[in-house]
Amino acid sequence: MGAPVVVFLHGLPNEAGTWAHTMAGLAATHHVYALDQRGQGRSEHPGVYSFELMRDDVLGFVPALGLRDVTLVGHSAGATVACLVAQERPAWLARLVLEDSPPPWPGGPRFTVPERPDGALDYDWDVFASLMAQVNDPDPNWWARLDRIAVATLLIHGGTASPIPADRAAEAVARIPDARSVTVEAGHQVHRERPAEFLAALHTFLVPPTP
Repeated sequence: MGAPVVVFLHGLPNEAGTWAHTMAGLAATHHVYALDQRGQGRSEHPGVYSFELMRDDVLGFVPALGLRDVTLVGHSAGATVACLVAQERPAWLARLVLEDSPPPWPGGPRFTVPERPDGALDYDWDVFASLMAQVNDPDPNWWARLDRIAVATLLIHGGTASPIPADRAAEAVARIPDARSVTVEAGHQVHRERPAEFLAALHTFLVPPTP
């Protein structure tokens, strides 16, 4: 029997290398993968972007590599993608980890999308603009279908500096049938600001103590 599989989904805009420390910390016990999501990192820039398309990218990646019983770990926008995968294909997954982000919800905070920065970017600006438009006007089903997530789930909340209110994070956890949360006072970038604490929380969730 092979080692369990963990697939990491980065936030917006970012790339797979953001997970280097966490992946190194799990490499002795897990097969680890990190995706450059479309329009970012080394992935192609198709010019068409949405959370649903990114969900479908993951749904294509997993069977292409023959992966089974996958744990998805998503940060920010990547956590929304992970939730959509879990709602669509719960049988594929073993566990789900959401770093400081349940899916956007109707009536949630709205964000101003700035003008494109000058000069060359290491990501497609359209991916940022397109996904932020969805964050500002989210599909209500993303939130309503949290109860369809049928795997053990951990939400790692960034505490008082997080843009996600603690009560909203707690509500998301309550809607998922088998979910728990842990708070790491780090703000939105938990795995970057508190890498050791993030890895410890992840390891505890993925490798429960033997009786």
